[in-house]
Amino acid sequence: MSFLGYARADGSVGVRNYIGVISTVACANDVAFWIAQQIKGTAPFLHQAGCCQLMPDIEMATRTLSALGRNPNLAGVLLVSLGCEGTDVDRLEKEIAASGKPVRRVLIQKAGATVALNEGLLFAQELVSKASEIRVQEFDDSHLVIGVKCGGSDTTSGLASNPAVGAACDLVVDNGGTCIFGETTEFLGAEHILVRRAVNKEVADKLLKIVADMEKRARASGGDMRGGNPTAGNIAGGLTSIEEKSLGAIVKSGTRPIQDVYDYGVPVKGKGLFVVDSPGREPEFLSGLAAAGAQICLFSTGLGVPQGFPFMPVIKVTGNPLTFQRLPDHIDVLVGMTGGKGTGLRETGERLYREVLAVGSGKQTKAEILGYGNFPGLYTLGPII
Repeated sequence: MSFLGYARADGSVGVRNYIGVISTVACANDVAFWIAQQIKGTAPFLHQAGCCQLMPDIEMATRTLSALGRNPNLAGVLLVSLGCEGTDVDRLEKEIAASGKPVRRVLIQKAGATVALNEGLLFAQELVSKASEIRVQEFDDSHLVIGVKCGGSDTTSGLASNPAVGAACDLVVDNGGTCIFGETTEFLGAEHILVRRAVNKEVADKLLKIVADMEKRARASGGDMRGGNPTAGNIAGGLTSIEEKSLGAIVKSGTRPIQDVYDYGVPVKGKGLFVVDSPGREPEFLSGLAAAGAQICLFSTGLGVPQGFPFMPVIKVTGNPLTFQRLPDHIDVLVGMTGGKGTGLRETGERLYREVLAVGSGKQTKAEILGYGNFPGLYTLGPII
């Protein structure tokens, strides 16, 4: 099977052809937003990081913004810099340019906000013009890089939509593509099941370590993840503990072997199934998937959540018919109960796979049509100082 995409100089394939307008620090968000609002064909990436953070978080912000700029759905990048941020803007420009993409930069403290805006508008217009010359080509489905996510979970998530997403993920891997999942908080209580799928002991040890480290951070802040569910919505949806939620959450990754575990903000290399160490909250996690190189996200939900992403299409999947009726403007696909196995699950997985190929070829998701998802986030481990 195949889809229509955009060839990139580094060998990756995009399913969208945006110019990314990336703010390098929270203080530059407004100028980046103004530019993206006025120039069609751009997608802004705004966030609250990049300054007054401990060095591990500054490093994570820098590498994540660099990886986001190299996402295959971007044909070029405009960096909007304040001038005194903690993020290494020179490194960002160098690493993104090394992928073969055109990169421009505007500096607010040098020019002033209005001059930087005018320069940015001209740069963005130039980049969009170049991107418009790139023609779609047909690619086989081994070029797919799909991220998977669940959120706003209820009992139907683990029984219907998560297994369906997992079945589609298996098809991606079986056809030579790449599937990425994470949400380390939702491995708790089920990590012993996940490690059985690790390709070797080194990968198994990495899985156990990211779970242990996440739990240590929660305890250091006075919290205990085990025995309690993290959100009121999940509890209202019938999930009574983090272990119960985790057992339903991990099935969205399918059944194939886990090839490796990556840190947040690092692009995934290779084919197969991979884990990205990441939080469960949507704005930060979707950024982690895009930084890992995902072209599209399959997002399973029970209660219904609206989040999209600026330049990565997010396909919303639910197994709850009431949610589908209540939120028709947010949910893309309704799937039925399959018992998590058998012919029904395979057929549902194939149906989602066809939806992935359609979106990869240009079909817009509900979130894209609404323009929902312009305010993502970056993961941070320490305090704002």
